[in-house]
Amino acid sequence: MKRYLACLCIILLTSVFTEAREPDTIIDLWPALPTGETAKNTGEALPTRPDEKPPATRIKDITFPRLFVYQPPKEKQNGTAVIVFPGGGYNYVVMDKEGSEVADWLNPLGVTVFVAHYRTKRTKSEPDSWIRPLEDGQRAVSLVRSQAQKWNINPERIGVIGFSAGGQCAALVTTRFDQRQYKPVDAVDQISCRPDFSMLLYPWQLVDGEGDLREFVTITKETPPTFLAHTHDDSVTSLSSIEFYKQLKQHKIPAALHIYSNGGHGYGMRPVEGSDVDSWPDRATEWMTLQGLLVAPTD
Repeated sequence: MKRYLACLCIILLTSVFTEAREPDTIIDLWPALPTGETAKNTGEALPTRPDEKPPATRIKDITFPRLFVYQPPKEKQNGTAVIVFPGGGYNYVVMDKEGSEVADWLNPLGVTVFVAHYRTKRTKSEPDSWIRPLEDGQRAVSLVRSQAQKWNINPERIGVIGFSAGGQCAALVTTRFDQRQYKPVDAVDQISCRPDFSMLLYPWQLVDGEGDLREFVTITKETPPTFLAHTHDDSVTSLSSIEFYKQLKQHKIPAALHIYSNGGHGYGMRPVEGSDVDSWPDRATEWMTLQGLLVAPTD
């Protein structure tokens, strides 16, 4: 009976996660090609991995970034928005298990979700591969804030969530808002790119070989409240989350840190056999509730 139930769960999970939800709409992040780009590529899907069940969708070769918008039911909208930065080592964007599936969690809570298909690496050896994703991330926060009325969101309740390399990008958006990475191109760039809160899931390479925050990650008293989750057995060291939290604590920034004993890396919104890491959305929901982010606006 136990074996039957386990097989049934796997079949049900595969059915749920292979039917990716379509966005309500897609919006261009920039009015024209971003600086330095020469082709308008929205990306192409890599072949699925035969040993990955259920499979994930990975989009490579993005030079023209976009936001995929997922709206909650109108009667549930509470004015909070989250911009999602999926992982993929900056080589590609994992658009479902670290992207659209976030909307399946947050939309029922009343949160509007924008999944960023940010620019990916030109070459495997590209130095400072975080720069173009950071540019796209800063632009995304300003763009969403500039369209707050259109999406029925509170311009002071716009957060970011990132996974792996997307977690590094979200961490940089969270800490480098005081200096825009690119030269402003229009009125949108006159609007603040500081997120109001941040959620970092197994963020990638925030620390150096000594375990200290890397020089491009600087936390100050203006850094927004942050939720972090990682696993102890993650090959991408949990010291990234621990050191980030330590600096938040020292600057008296509201924060929460959860380290799970196992679960590895790259699970996104999906369960891992033999681990309770898939409870992190529950912990994040509790944290958002305590931050007042899930309360509907009052007339």
